[in-house]
Amino acid sequence: MENLDQRYLVQQNKIAEGDSKPPVFAKVMRGKDGSFEGVSFIKNKDKATVMTVAEAQQAIDWSTSKKPNARDYSTRIICLGQ
Repeated sequence: MENLDQRYLVQQNKIAEGDSKPPVFAKVMRGKDGSFEGVSFIKNKDKATVMTVAEAQQAIDWSTSKKPNARDYSTRIICLGQ
């Protein structure tokens, strides 16, 4: 059995100057068959989806293409312990 390296989160920070809002984290939405359906961003880091680098990149790609206000945020992949 292959051991997947699942220890990454996707974090978003608001880019606006002088804005000190806390970051939000990606929660991946999956269909009944486990297929990727989208991403929502939540404040609770403990409830965020822990994923592989490839899954995290897929979440970033989806959010930048589907969310109209994505340009207002800095989105990045972080390690679980950060």
